[in-house]
Amino acid sequence: MKDHSNKTISILGSTGSIGTQALEVIEEHHIKVVALAANSNVGRLAEQVVKFGAEYACIYDEKKLPALEKLLAGKNVKLLSGMEGLKTIASLDGVDIMLNSVVGMVGLVPTLTAIEHGTDIALANKETLVAGGKLVINSAKEKGVNIYPVDSEHSAIFQSMQGNSMNKLKGIILTASGGPFYGKTTDELRGVTVEQALDHPNWSMGNKITIDSATLMNKGLEFIEAMWLFDLRPEQIEIVVHRESVIHSAVEYMDNSVIAQLGVPDMKIPIQYALLYPHREHCDVRHLSLTDYGSLSFAKPDYETFKCLTACIKAVTKGGILPAAVNGANERAVAAFLDGKISFLGIGELVTEVLENTQNKEINNVDDILAADAAAREYVAKRIEEGQY
Repeated sequence: MKDHSNKTISILGSTGSIGTQALEVIEEHHIKVVALAANSNVGRLAEQVVKFGAEYACIYDEKKLPALEKLLAGKNVKLLSGMEGLKTIASLDGVDIMLNSVVGMVGLVPTLTAIEHGTDIALANKETLVAGGKLVINSAKEKGVNIYPVDSEHSAIFQSMQGNSMNKLKGIILTASGGPFYGKTTDELRGVTVEQALDHPNWSMGNKITIDSATLMNKGLEFIEAMWLFDLRPEQIEIVVHRESVIHSAVEYMDNSVIAQLGVPDMKIPIQYALLYPHREHCDVRHLSLTDYGSLSFAKPDYETFKCLTACIKAVTKGGILPAAVNGANERAVAAFLDGKISFLGIGELVTEVLENTQNKEINNVDDILAADAAAREYVAKRIEEGQY
């Protein structure tokens, strides 16, 4: 086993599902934690900071900074808050890799900040590439920064490409679990509750991502991400519903051979691969037994029922600010659904409506992205106020 004790890391989103699993990987492989950031879970953040000896701690919810100060009183820790705090963590000297596992558009600016500083990124924040794909990728190329995918699907593609030349790639197969409502019709989804939508068959994730999986928005976001991460055209990506979540995605080459990455549905595998790349080490996950599964199934997605998926593909095919717009619309709509203000089907309807009513333009800078995001959220909020969904 390689000694990773000289490797240093900062984590945005340390108290979430990805962040907590990453810290388990970090503990097993003795990676040094420099900084930790969380959205609002002050208690867990303080525990993590003490346990891993972090030098910096950031709470994004600025109102909770006094509580963090109280919990870490007497500790030699630099305390930060808000977006400025995230940017400070993203630009620290002496950090080898930053794991960005925050949820939502809040992840975009810290990613760009880390790139500007020359820090490699393990990326679990979908919105960074969905909204700012061209800007982020071009900046990373200019700065020589590596972006390692943490999503299980993108990690599978990345792993399946190792040792093969990009110019031999024909396309990719992006697998989807189908979420809890696979096979349901629009009529059957009309009365879906929040509890039902949060009951994912295979993965344990945060609320927002779990709802995105139920609407297939998650797969739409991953479709957009894959285009930017692997320099693909929309027609090079095939989405396949694979209920067992054993084949995490695959790459097809020019000779029509397909190479896939398989494993039990456990996020520790892609997290560890991103953090330790190019090294493979022991990972504390269950062994994959194909005979236990017996058979694996594959099907086409229902693009008509799951409108979010269709909206994402249309948005990225047209380009410009449209991916940022549909992403912003979705974030606002999902929050409203979780609060009981709109129906489950209302999420897809609002995302589609924003796509159809946004005047497209090219992205020249981060302000263009943030403006498109804000406009989409405002549009959705207004429609919800009108009681349409």
